[in-house]
Amino acid sequence: VSRVDFIHSKNFIHRDIKPANFLMGIGRKGNLVYIIDFGLAKKYRDARTHQHIPYRENKNLTGTARYASINTHLGIEQSRRDDMESLGYVLMYFNRGSLPWQGLKAATKRQKYERISEKKMSTPIEELCKGFPVEFTTYLSYCRSLRFDDKPDYSYLRQLFRNVFHRQGFTYDYIFDWNMLKFSGQRFDTNSVNDGSANKIETNGYSASGNAPQQMYTSTNNQGVCRRTSKDIHQIQPQQSTSNNSKQQIPIGTDTGRSSSARAPKK
Repeated sequence: VSRVDFIHSKNFIHRDIKPANFLMGIGRKGNLVYIIDFGLAKKYRDARTHQHIPYRENKNLTGTARYASINTHLGIEQSRRDDMESLGYVLMYFNRGSLPWQGLKAATKRQKYERISEKKMSTPIEELCKGFPVEFTTYLSYCRSLRFDDKPDYSYLRQLFRNVFHRQGFTYDYIFDWNMLKFSGQRFDTNSVNDGSANKIETNGYSASGNAPQQMYTSTNNQGVCRRTSKDIHQIQPQQSTSNNSKQQIPIGTDTGRSSSARAPKK
């Protein structure tokens, strides 16, 4: 949510929100989400006056049909609401492993887009999000309710998922599912395992509630599994990035995700 919020704050919409366009950093930046591929991005308002682009219809579908908003399928000019709706489908893809409109067959690409659109419109949000926290239903319902030139309430949307995060008992420890898979079963020096020692490493560039950067630690448990933890982190706020990465990679924001089956950090 924060990544898309940042792009919108720079007067652009992405128009191709999909899992493959979200990447995780590596090494000390392993907890940062990067958004890439601005080949379909479009300026939606004037940088000086903030005059919004006009409403138009009969537009060709731009983006990836699986994650496109309903209005995009209907040929309506895209705006901020469409990026946010697409993000909702990405989140549900992560939750479910697939979407109801995947795997539809058709003779032509246009016919396939029409079948995807029909299935998307005929699938109630409650059915799409069944079995998952109600906040996902709330998120998509909110995004679909936005008018063409409305500014999404990004803070409200972030808070929805913070509520889920805390209700599920997760903590900001930067230990994600893929970290656990990577380190499970790996053995380390037995001395450090036995004495429970922790090796301090460089700070990760985040601060807690505006204070100094928190220290990150690596430690090993009795099974030799490495865990990366932090101290006293409750609400994460970004500091200015000094990354020399491509201009198409924007590590800005507070929330995290993953380009393939991301889930919340482990406790």
